Amino acid sequence: TFWLDDGAIQAWYESATPSSRGRPQRYSDLAITTVLVIKRVFRLTLRAAQGFIDSIFALMNVPLRCPDYTSVSKRAKSVNVSFKTSTRGEIAHLVIDSTGLKVFGEGEWKVRKHGKERRRIWRKLHLAVDSNTHEIICADLSLNNVTDSE
Repeated sequence: TFWLDDGAIQAWYESATPSSRGRPQRYSDLAITTVLVIKRVFRLTLRAAQGFIDSIFALMNVPLRCPDYTSVSKRAKSVNVSFKTSTRGEIAHLVIDSTGLKVFGEGEWKVRKHGKERRRIWRKLHLAVDSNTHEIICADLSLNNVTDSE
């Protein structure tokens, strides 16, 4: 269930006159903050959050428009939004493993065309994962000469 306060509807669009040069802002900080919170809560991209909020407004018959994703992206730097991070419970089992990653670059085309002439570059990705939630607790990228026990 979504509930939209009348005060939020009134404050959705920017009403103050611009004090600086440039195009005046159409949406208030409240609108930008609302989009960022919904984006974070539902784990959406900015475009998906824009469509989601526009759909909610259409279903509620509210004559508002969601700020477009480019406006939200630009204004997100200047709006203060604090999110409470989810608290991890006690970690019962921690799984630690590593895997090799091959580094591709402009030399790969040359090797394919002329043959192998230099040593390939590898990196090691070390991960520590909670076995219950599959959450990555720690990640580290190292050179290929580092062993798992280091």
